[in-house]
Amino acid sequence: MHITTLLTYPIKSLAGISLPRARVEARGLAYDRRWMLVDRDGLFLSQREIPRLALLLPDFSVDSLIVRHRYEGLEPLAVPLHPEEKAEEMEVQVWEDKCRALRVSREADEWFSAVLGAECHLVYMPEESRRPLDPSYGRPGEITGFADSCPLLVIGESSLADLNSRLESPVPMNRFRPNIVFAGGRPYEEEGWESFRIGEAFFRGIRPCSRCQVTTINQETADVGQEPLRTLASYRRQGKKVVFGLHASWVAEKGKTPHVQVGDEIEAYPRHP
Repeated sequence: MHITTLLTYPIKSLAGISLPRARVEARGLAYDRRWMLVDRDGLFLSQREIPRLALLLPDFSVDSLIVRHRYEGLEPLAVPLHPEEKAEEMEVQVWEDKCRALRVSREADEWFSAVLGAECHLVYMPEESRRPLDPSYGRPGEITGFADSCPLLVIGESSLADLNSRLESPVPMNRFRPNIVFAGGRPYEEEGWESFRIGEAFFRGIRPCSRCQVTTINQETADVGQEPLRTLASYRRQGKKVVFGLHASWVAEKGKTPHVQVGDEIEAYPRHP
């Protein structure tokens, strides 16, 4: 098995960025979900309520994140990769979790508010802000960024191929917003990994990822349908949840900042039955 695609999603619920190589951090891949849009009360915004967030495309420049609209000819927004020293603090909320964040800029707020037609703020999670994983599945010291629950999402191409064999119209991998995509192995086998290694980096398999209506949003058009969630629900239920993919976290080693890259081999260690 080997990595075929690496993806980071700097701003939660916006499009992802495909990378040939990525640094691994406690919160996930570098820059993944370190920014987020929130309403005036600090509550996170996502494609669940605003599907057209999928049409906003971030990309990296030398020292900024550049955000463009996929279709509309808007002036791109430049977001500094490092916030201003005197940035205003704001308490924000992702599901049940609350943490401190920094307001990026008035310019960013105005740009996103104009694009979305509603007042919102762009915020950044600084290093000192810690969002622990839920203790029901997280371990002491494990943290994440503004992702829904866990630092990393891993999906095998064979899993998507099996799902697409059951669909009338196949869907691309971007419906599931993974960080690490790999080739080889059996469909859905990643969900049974207790741990895995990529080069010098060792990872813990946390739990299968429960899927929501975001999988039904076409990431190129923002149109909403019923698939593939309807088909997944017919054969991939675990209790009340519909699962697809594996949540994971890097087992941090002090003083190490490993990288992973496309083509790297994955050595997996399944859970014992």
